Amino acid sequence: MHAALLSIAHHAIEEVFDPACALDTKALKEQFPELLTPRATFVTLTLNGELRGCIGTLEANHPLLDDLIANAKAAAFEDPRFYPLSLAEFEKTVLEISLLTPPEKLFYHGIADLKAQVVPGEDGIILQLGRHRATFLPQVWEQLPSFAQFFSHLCHKAGLETDCLASGPDIYRYRVEKIR
Repeated sequence: MHAALLSIAHHAIEEVFDPACALDTKALKEQFPELLTPRATFVTLTLNGELRGCIGTLEANHPLLDDLIANAKAAAFEDPRFYPLSLAEFEKTVLEISLLTPPEKLFYHGIADLKAQVVPGEDGIILQLGRHRATFLPQVWEQLPSFAQFFSHLCHKAGLETDCLASGPDIYRYRVEKIR
C-alpha cells in the first residue's frame, strides 16, 4: 500500500505537467478500498535536502485518496512559502507522505507539565491560542531537537510571541506514519 500511496502523490503532481498522466481514481478505489477511509495527510517535498513544499490536513474530513491528491498538488503548487514547482525540480524532488492519527488534546498545568507529556521526535503538535494556530509534524524535531526551540518556533509560526506557552495555549498531539 505504501508504494501505491507514493505513486498516487507522484502522479497527482505529474498530471499537472502532463494531463495524459491522470490518475484512474475509480480503478484505485476498486484495487485499494482503504483509500475510501477518511484520513488526514501531509505531503512534504524536498529538493537537494531542503524543504520545497509541505501542505496537509490535520483532521480526517475526506477519503484518503482525495486528501492525498489535494495535498500533493498543494505542496507542489500552492505552498505560499515557495513559487510553484517546475518540471525540472519535480524530476529531482523527494516525496514524503505523513498519515496522521487523530489529534488528542493535552491537558497540562504549566510548561514543565507539558514538557513531561510531549515525546520529542514522535509527537506532532498543534498549538492554538485564540485565532492563531500552527502545527509542526514530528519530523520537525530533527531540525529543532529541544523542547524550547521547537515550541518557540511553533509559537512564531502561529503568529504569536516566541514565549506563547506562558499564555496557556491549547495543545494537541498526533503521531504520523511516514512513507518515503
